[in-house]
Amino acid sequence: MMPITMMKDGESGVIKKVGGKEETRKFLENLGFVVGGSVTVVSDIGGNLIVNVKDSRVAIGKDMACRIMV
Repeated sequence: MMPITMMKDGESGVIKKVGGKEETRKFLENLGFVVGGSVTVVSDIGGNLIVNVKDSRVAIGKDMACRIMV
């Protein structure tokens, strides 16, 4: 298991765990980051990621991205 920040551009994975406080987990779940869901890294700009999740593109900061494990 590794955070999505370690994935390369174009790489896909399955979400295994979403960490953080309860409110953080709820926020990420509302964006589509749920356990068992597929995620693809579109681009990585200084640790901040643009990812495809649930047929939509989401920009996510490095601090939030570190909590999503694939």
